[in-house]
Amino acid sequence: MDVRQLTISAIRDGLRARRFSAAELAAEALRFAAAENPGTNAYLRLCEERAFTQARRVDQQLAAGEEPGALAGVPVGVKDVIVTKDITTTCGSKMLENFVPPYDATAVERLEAAGGLIVGKANCDEFAMGSSNENSAFGSVKNPVAPDRVPGGSSGGSAACVAQGTAVVSLGSDTGGSIRQPASFCGVVGVTPTYGRVSRYGLVAFASSLDHIGPFARNVDDAAALLGVIAGRDPRDATSADVPVPDYRAAAREEIKGLRVGLPKEYLEGLEGDTRAQIEKGVAKLRELGCEIVDVSLPYTEYAIACYYIICTAEASANLARYDGVRYTMRSPRARTLAEMYRLTRDEGFGAEVKRRIMLGTYVLSSGYYDAYYLKAQRVRTLIARDFAQAFEQVDALAAPVSPFPAFRLGEKLDDPLQMYLSDIYTITGSLAGIPCMSVPCGTTKEGLPVGMQILTKHFDEAGMFRIAGAFERAGGFAV
Repeated sequence: MDVRQLTISAIRDGLRARRFSAAELAAEALRFAAAENPGTNAYLRLCEERAFTQARRVDQQLAAGEEPGALAGVPVGVKDVIVTKDITTTCGSKMLENFVPPYDATAVERLEAAGGLIVGKANCDEFAMGSSNENSAFGSVKNPVAPDRVPGGSSGGSAACVAQGTAVVSLGSDTGGSIRQPASFCGVVGVTPTYGRVSRYGLVAFASSLDHIGPFARNVDDAAALLGVIAGRDPRDATSADVPVPDYRAAAREEIKGLRVGLPKEYLEGLEGDTRAQIEKGVAKLRELGCEIVDVSLPYTEYAIACYYIICTAEASANLARYDGVRYTMRSPRARTLAEMYRLTRDEGFGAEVKRRIMLGTYVLSSGYYDAYYLKAQRVRTLIARDFAQAFEQVDALAAPVSPFPAFRLGEKLDDPLQMYLSDIYTITGSLAGIPCMSVPCGTTKEGLPVGMQILTKHFDEAGMFRIAGAFERAGGFAV
C-alpha cells in the first residue's frame, strides 16, 4: 500500500474489502513517517503506541460487524498546540518541552471516536506565532515540495505531513491565516471554519477571539469529512456555536452554476506576477463552471494588518502570562529568588518572536494606550466584518489569493518581521471577521511552487464554501 495515494474513501473501501487491516495501515504510515521526517522535520514526535491501540480497536469493530466511524483507520497528524492526553504537547516551545497534558482536546476526542489514528504531533511555530514555521524551538520545517522553501506557518508541520503523504489528513490551528497560508505554500487543501464551529477546548490559546482549529487534506472530500467529524457544539467551550452541522461531503458534490462569486479589488493589489496569473486562471475556471464573477470592494482591508497585530498581541500577552515557572512549564535552574524565577524562566523559555508579541501586546494594553490602540483596533475589526457582511449581500462567496507570493526561501524574511507579517495580508481579514475561509490549490508558478486560491463565505456557510471548492476540483481547477 502507498500511504501517499490513500484517501479516506480508499481506506474505508480497503478495510471493508479486507485488502489491509488498520494495524497494517498504521505500521506502514508510521514507517513512512519515520523515514521521511528527517528531511522535513514535520513531526516533533510520532505516536506509535496510541496509533496501534486505536488501529486494533478499529480492526475489532470491523471483525464484529460494527461501524468503526467516518475516519476508520485514517492516519492523522495533530498540530502540537492541540493537547493530547499522555503525549507531550510543546507548542513548539522550550517553555513546554516536558508538558504532558492530562486530557484530550475535543477535536482529538472526536477524530478518535470516528476511528482516526493519530500518527504524530506536527511541528509548528512557537505558540502558533509565525508565518513560516521557522520559529519552532525544535527546528524549522522544510516544504516537501521545495526543501529550500518554508512550508508556511504557523501550521507548517500539519501542512507538510499531508503534502509529503505521511498523514492522509491533519489538524492545524488558524489565528490569522495559519491554516490557509501553509496549505497554499504546500499545495494542499486547508480549511478555517467559522469561529465557533469547532470547539477550542484543548487548543492552547494564542489569541482567544481569533483562534480556530481546522483540517488539512489533499482533496476537498477528505477536508469535508474531517471537518464534519470535529465540528459542532461543545459544552466545555462557551464560544462554540449550537448550530447544526450539515453534510459537507454532499455539499462538495453539488454544482455551482448560477452562483455569484465576488472578486475583492483590494486583494489583487500587490500580487506578484505568477501568483496573479494563477489566481486569474482560477477565477476564469469558476466562470467556465457557470459562476457570475462580480467585482466587490472591502475598503477597510488596508487597515487589517495593523488591526490584527494589535488585537492578537494584546490577547497573547494576557494568555502567555500563565507561563511563569510556577506550574507546568520549565523553570530556570539559574533562578535564586522568586523574581529571578519569573524573569529567567520567561527569558529562557520563550523565543524571540513570542517575546516580541508579548511586549507589543503589553504596550497596547498599558495605561494611556488602551484607548489609542486596542479599543480603536476593535472598532476597525467591526468595520472589517461589516465589509464582508455587505459583500455577502451581493454575492454567494468571495474568491481571492491566499498570499501575495508563493513559498519563500528559508531565512529570507526571518530578520524582517514586517515583511513576514505582510505575508498574511489576505488571510487576516477573514480571521478578524470570523467567517469560514479555505485555500484550494489552483496551479503552480514557473518554478513549480504551489499557489492557493482562497474561498470565503458568510458565517456558518462552510457547505457553500465546499460546494465551490468541490466543483473547482472536479473541473481540474487544482491544476490550472
